[in-house]
Amino acid sequence: MNIPLVDLKAQYKSIKNYADNKVNEVLSSASYIMGKDVIEFEKEAQDYLGVKHAISVGNGTDALVVALMALGIGKGDEVITTPFTFFATAESISFIGATPVFVDVEKDTYNIDPSKIEEKITEKTKAIMPVHIFGQPAKMDEIKKIAKKHKLKVIEDAAQAFGSEYKGKKVGSIGDVGCFSFFPTKNLGCAGDGGMITTSDDNIATIVKALRTHGSGENGQKAYNLLNNINEEVKISEDHDDTVYNPLKYYNYLIGFNTRLDTIQAALLRVKMNYIDEWNKIRRENARIYDENLKDTSLTLPVTIDEGKSVYNMYVVQSNDREKFVNRLKEKGISTGIYYPVPMHLQKVYKNLGYKEGDMPVAEYLSHRTFAIPVFPELTNEQKEYIIYSIKEIDK
Repeated sequence: MNIPLVDLKAQYKSIKNYADNKVNEVLSSASYIMGKDVIEFEKEAQDYLGVKHAISVGNGTDALVVALMALGIGKGDEVITTPFTFFATAESISFIGATPVFVDVEKDTYNIDPSKIEEKITEKTKAIMPVHIFGQPAKMDEIKKIAKKHKLKVIEDAAQAFGSEYKGKKVGSIGDVGCFSFFPTKNLGCAGDGGMITTSDDNIATIVKALRTHGSGENGQKAYNLLNNINEEVKISEDHDDTVYNPLKYYNYLIGFNTRLDTIQAALLRVKMNYIDEWNKIRRENARIYDENLKDTSLTLPVTIDEGKSVYNMYVVQSNDREKFVNRLKEKGISTGIYYPVPMHLQKVYKNLGYKEGDMPVAEYLSHRTFAIPVFPELTNEQKEYIIYSIKEIDK
C-alpha cells in the first residue's frame, strides 16, 4: 500500500465535475485578473472568518510582507515571532528591513510560548507574529494582552490554519491582521499559489489593497492620503476591466507589488469553501482516531489547547528515534514529512543575528524529533488502520 502525506489527486477527484465547470466558466469569461470570482471569494471568506475585509494576494509570503508594510513596519524595527515555522514567517520580516526576534515555543502545542515574549520586547519592537502552526491555534488572549500593554501590533500567521478557532473565533480575525496561504497542500489550497490578508481595520485594508496592485488607482490614492494626512474625496470608478484595460492603474501613489490572486484560483477556492468545514471535521476525526490508537506507543502526540479548535493541517508527532520511524514507514509505503529540521534561529541566513545552539532549547529539541503522518480527509479506513498498525509494529 502506498499512502502519500497529502493526496491532492484524491481531493480533486472528489470535486472534479464542480471544479472543472467553474474553471471553464472563468476561461469562457476571459476575465482572468480580479474577476468576479475573486470579488465573490473575498466576500465569502470575510463572512466565514468574521472579518470586515478579506483581501486576496498572490501567495502566503506576499500576504505577510504586505501586511507588515501596511502596518508601517520597516527598517530598524523588530518583530517577535517563533523559530519553529516555515521560513516565510521570518523571511517576510527580513524582507521589509526589520529584524525577526525569536521566542521559543511550547513543547506540546509547538506554538510560541507567551510566557517568554515579554523579556524579548525592546524599544524597537513593533509587532508580535504568532504562527498557528500545523492548524493549532496559538494562545491569542495572552499574546494580545502583552501586545496591548506594550502598544504592539499582532499579525497572525494563519497560513496552515484556515477554519481553526480560538475561543469560538476564527483565527485570522483575532489580531490586527491575519495572513493565509492557499498553497495546494494547505487544508484550503488552490491549484497553484494564492494568499489572503484579513483585517477589520478600514485603513489597513485600504493600504493593503493599494500595495497589492503597484500602489495605483483609487486605493493607491486613498492610501496615499491616509499616510500623508490628506483629507480629500477620491472618485471611484466602477466601469473598468482589470483584465483588459484600467486607465486608473497608470496613476501610482505608493511603491507596491503585483500580487493578485488569479481568477481561476479564486474560482477553485470558492468550490472548496463549500467543503472546508466537512474536510476540517474529518481531519479532526482522523486526529482523534490517531490520538486514541497511538496513545500507548512511544510517540508523543500533538496537543490542542482547551480554548482551541485545530484543523490539523498536519498531524505532527514526536519520537526519540525519528529516523527509525520515518525510514520504516517509507519501507511500508507510508509517506511522512519532517517539520522542521532546522529552526529559524539556526538557519545559516540568520547567522548575523548571533543566535547559537541552546538559545531556543524547545524548538531545537522538536527539530530533532517531530514528523508528520498522513491526516488528509480523503484517507480511507483501510489506510488509517494500516498506518496505525505499521506504527505499532515499528514501535515494538
